Amino acid sequence: MIINKQKRLGQVFLKDKEIVQKIIQTAEIEPKDQILEIGPGKGVLTKPLLQTGAKIFAIEKDPKMIDLLQEKFKDNSQLILIQEDIRDFLKNEDYTKYKIQDTKYKVIGNIPYYLTSHLLRILLENPIKPSLIVLMLQKEVAERIITKPPKMNLLSVCVQFYAKPEIISFVSRTVFRPKPKVDSAVIKLTPYPVIARNEVTKQSFFKVVKAGFRQPRKLLLNNIYNGLKIEKNKIKEIFEQLNIPINARPQNLSVQNWIFLAQKLAFFLVD
Repeated sequence: MIINKQKRLGQVFLKDKEIVQKIIQTAEIEPKDQILEIGPGKGVLTKPLLQTGAKIFAIEKDPKMIDLLQEKFKDNSQLILIQEDIRDFLKNEDYTKYKIQDTKYKVIGNIPYYLTSHLLRILLENPIKPSLIVLMLQKEVAERIITKPPKMNLLSVCVQFYAKPEIISFVSRTVFRPKPKVDSAVIKLTPYPVIARNEVTKQSFFKVVKAGFRQPRKLLLNNIYNGLKIEKNKIKEIFEQLNIPINARPQNLSVQNWIFLAQKLAFFLVD
């Protein structure tokens, strides 16, 4: 069967076996694990995933790829092929239909670059959280995710609120077919237990963070004032209590700083 890349789906296919093995090793897969594979494509990752003995739920949108995978792995009962957009799969809570259990499943995939931010948000906010996420992302996006103060950004704060990120390896664009315009990186995300973020409500946290980054190059004080309509003197008092400099910019704060700030500001927030 001849399979052509579909540009509208952002499909590129990994051809480097060493990178494939690095992804498998990073996921620390055991036979009892359940693996949610995003966009299996031609099955380059699917085959070694199956060799671990784990049960694989492969979510693929392209019907041509589904046909190819069905033929390629027709004798393997450990593979469940699901033709669906991963975003719809997660939003519709289809994981419950397939009995994918909390803390017993991991997510692996080489995801289309245009999906990255949206997909990460859906995965990390999912009420049934994976124990581990290993993804191939655009290099620049992976680097943004792992940043620390004084170079934080909205994406890094949002991801690090939910998980510990780590870049495992950088991947040249030359190991994909067809060759994309950018390099990639393998990133490992280890979600925090839900209890670890109970110190602040998600609603308050993201309302404050969104306001704080409304103009990233401006002073945090002014962003909070303009975004949340809280008196400047009140904000200054809270900054002083938290040892946040008056001239701080949003990229200067760590995730923990944002959590403490959201706790203090929550009293003034109006739903």
